[in-house]
Amino acid sequence: MRPIWVVDDDHSIRWVLQKAISREGIPCEIFSSAAEVLERLETDVPQVLVSDIRMPGQSGLDLLSKVRELQPDLPVIIMTAYSDLDSAVSAFQGGAFEYLPKPFDIEKAVELILRAVRESQAEEFVEEADAGAPEILGQAPAMQEVFRAIGRLSQSNVTVLITGESGAGKELVARALHRHSPRATNPFIALNTAAIPKDLLESELFGHERGSFTGAQAQRRGRFEQAEGGTLFLDEIGDMPAELQTRLLRVLSDGHFYRVGGQQPIKANVRVIAATHQDLDERVKQGLFREDLYHRLNVIRLRLPPLRERQEDIPILAKHFLGVSARELGTETKRLSDAAVRVICEFPFPGNVRQLENVCRWITVMAPAQLVEARDLPPELKAFQTGVLPVAEQAPATPAASNLWLAETGPTMPAGVPYVGGSGMSAGKYPFESSAPETVTNAQVPLGSASWLELLFLEAEKALESGKPDVMDALTAQFETTMIQAALKATHGKRIEAAQRLGIGRNTITRKIQDLNIDVKDID
Repeated sequence: MRPIWVVDDDHSIRWVLQKAISREGIPCEIFSSAAEVLERLETDVPQVLVSDIRMPGQSGLDLLSKVRELQPDLPVIIMTAYSDLDSAVSAFQGGAFEYLPKPFDIEKAVELILRAVRESQAEEFVEEADAGAPEILGQAPAMQEVFRAIGRLSQSNVTVLITGESGAGKELVARALHRHSPRATNPFIALNTAAIPKDLLESELFGHERGSFTGAQAQRRGRFEQAEGGTLFLDEIGDMPAELQTRLLRVLSDGHFYRVGGQQPIKANVRVIAATHQDLDERVKQGLFREDLYHRLNVIRLRLPPLRERQEDIPILAKHFLGVSARELGTETKRLSDAAVRVICEFPFPGNVRQLENVCRWITVMAPAQLVEARDLPPELKAFQTGVLPVAEQAPATPAASNLWLAETGPTMPAGVPYVGGSGMSAGKYPFESSAPETVTNAQVPLGSASWLELLFLEAEKALESGKPDVMDALTAQFETTMIQAALKATHGKRIEAAQRLGIGRNTITRKIQDLNIDVKDID
């Protein structure tokens, strides 16, 4: 492995970092000035460069700028003071991997450097070329059905109704239908009928004559005229007012329309593609949508699957959106670690592809490194990962309902892990009532997505009502024991890796194993 380079005019900081990095089995070289680093860069390249920001001669930011020119892929960590916000911002704008605030915890510093090492060793990300990028991304069987339908309709002018949840990409499908149709060389005009006020929607669709209403100072062409010879995409058609449904039906029936205030019929040579997230069959039954218009629109129906039904497409979509966001913002494209991909793939994405795109924009702006870990994801994804749901989605809060719910769901605890509630859901036994906590020896009871929070609340409530002292310490000790045991099991007993996954220092996990008397002999 190539060495880590540390440059700082303070000898003590160089010495401490060199010793800490060497203990991890990684070679480390130290420099006292930016000039020494630049001279060495002519013949060698480090794995990671760690630089102080304020040094005699050239500053860390000057060094960063020159390193980015010479070695644009080299991760650079800038050390700066806590209060030096301008320097931190400048470091990020200059392309720094991360900044390390002084005074720093040596374990956190080593953890950050190791993360930069993993980043530098990762495969180079190859951005998708604009020309080669497909119109719609998707490998899932449900999307392949959509692609086949677009292919079959490629030489047709038939009216199409696209159904699917909000954010699923209905307009993309409509554009693909237009692009692969005989009308491709003519306009594609899109109108969201739910976004236009009712009083203006008629004029938007059909245009108006001068003086036809107050404010109509000139003649205006509507969307039907603008789409002449091409395709008119009417999104959220289910929200169209009843009177406009009648006018739209007339256009679809005889191919003519009138501008608002107009006397002469205008022939419409337009293909209509409509879309909705609503159940039009149900709206017809409720009298909210004309049945005859529904049948006019529903000649060919395409159902666009929600993102949760095509989870295998999430990684390629995320990669695409990260590339697009990076190009828009003029930054390097960020990559998702395997752990981050797993979290994103498990998230239900109620906002579908649009929500995934927004998540990728958030990551591009807010994630601290080029290699995005699970801990760098937006709050809503991390909350879902830990099972913390919004209050409205959690288990019933009333005592009777909670007891019933707990009896039906209960916790899942690995064998041998101390459990504050004893062997039953409501046994009421606590470790501070006996010399040692009870354990769940053979239980593997299903755990609801938020049940551990509900259980924690009930156990704390019972403990507090019992009048026993040190409730916080007792429950915290059990929580930490369980977390450390789970982390050691996941890492096959590797303490350093377990500490990294938990977000604590190596010395901290060692101390807690001793203080909590955690038996690690059987953890492999």
